[in-house]
Amino acid sequence: MTVQIRYFFRSTRAVAESAYARLEPAFEDEGAPLAITEIDEAAGLWEVAAYLEVAVGDDGEAVSGDERAEEFRAAAGLGADVEIGCEVLPDKDWMADVLAELKPVRAGRFVVHGAHDRDKIGAHELSIEIEAGMAFGTGHHGTTAGCLTLIDRVVRKRRPRAVLDLGTGSAVLAIALAKLARLAVIATDIDPVAVSVAAQNVRANEVAGLVETVRADGFAVPAVRRRAPFDLIVANILAGPLIRLAPDFRRHAARNADVVLSGILVEQAPAVRAAFRAQGFAHRETLVMGEWVALHLRRLAI
Repeated sequence: MTVQIRYFFRSTRAVAESAYARLEPAFEDEGAPLAITEIDEAAGLWEVAAYLEVAVGDDGEAVSGDERAEEFRAAAGLGADVEIGCEVLPDKDWMADVLAELKPVRAGRFVVHGAHDRDKIGAHELSIEIEAGMAFGTGHHGTTAGCLTLIDRVVRKRRPRAVLDLGTGSAVLAIALAKLARLAVIATDIDPVAVSVAAQNVRANEVAGLVETVRADGFAVPAVRRRAPFDLIVANILAGPLIRLAPDFRRHAARNADVVLSGILVEQAPAVRAAFRAQGFAHRETLVMGEWVALHLRRLAI
């Protein structure tokens, strides 16, 4: 008999990404789920976790838990000074629980849903099907809903032609743009696994002829440069990267281009707006969703 234990540690982004890269090949044959998550943007704190099977004795106690913890430490390349946390996970059907909780999300004309909710989509609604088992976003986070709402409003009025989804994740926004107005979209992400998942979702939603998925760090890829300048750029990432990339947004945006941004906390919005204002973008609308905001900006015709 076995139980599943989540082993994890927390550190800087550089250490976390290095450890995650080491863990992938170490546990590939075992098929152990891995995760890397930013848990505190202000503090620059990231968490890396592995979900490992551990043998259990007749008394119900894990008999190899410490050994697996050290296996996790060694595979991640961590020193003895790094604290390894662990928690025993209850024996349950996690995917069934996730599916039960994930109800369809409606934003503008869009409905983001899993295959289990196909029968709940109205005839005049635009369906975006994303499975809960697919990483990098199911559309249930408030930032995604905010982006979808603003995209609906912008495309109704502006009819863009060249469109970029920067940091696409699961490709929810790119799929929405393709389905909304049959727009050709280039969807990029820095994470190769995210790009692979995005491509699967694009095919599943039958918009592969319109959405091109590409691995890119920001705007630095030939496929993006070839399509620029863009009439619409959407980016649901984080405030820090958005601020750093503001000059690149200007270089790749057409005059009068629209920009939809999210992944921004309410208190971070003024700094993001200021960074883009300095690059010649005017504020058009702010949509507040709890502690998060989505911004609609427009590049001035100068």
